[in-house]
Amino acid sequence: MIKKLLNWLKTKKQSTKLEAWFIVSWDDDYIYRNVSPPGHSAWKDQFRWSEIERICFETKDYLYSDDIYFFTSGRPESYVIPIEAKGGAELWSLILEKNLFDPEYALKALTSENGFFCWPSSES
Repeated sequence: MIKKLLNWLKTKKQSTKLEAWFIVSWDDDYIYRNVSPPGHSAWKDQFRWSEIERICFETKDYLYSDDIYFFTSGRPESYVIPIEAKGGAELWSLILEKNLFDPEYALKALTSENGFFCWPSSES
């Protein structure tokens, strides 16, 4: 019984780490999501860099991962990638390097709690 409880606790701890089950990668043409959430079906998808029309960054309090939303010409729904996913922070850095999100606006987003910041902004 104790062994079972310890195994459950270990699995629970691992399942809370997004980087253990949400992986993002990319190449010159695509961004890939490979997701295997504990207790749910695994899935994969991808979207083209060239299809990105708008990127939003959602900040949350310290208990939750911040998220990057990609709005593309390929579908009406956004693609969401948590910053805490494996590769998430590196992808955010690449987005800034590629000038797909204004760096000054990104700094404002990163220093805010519970906000939603989109680029290009609706005022652009």
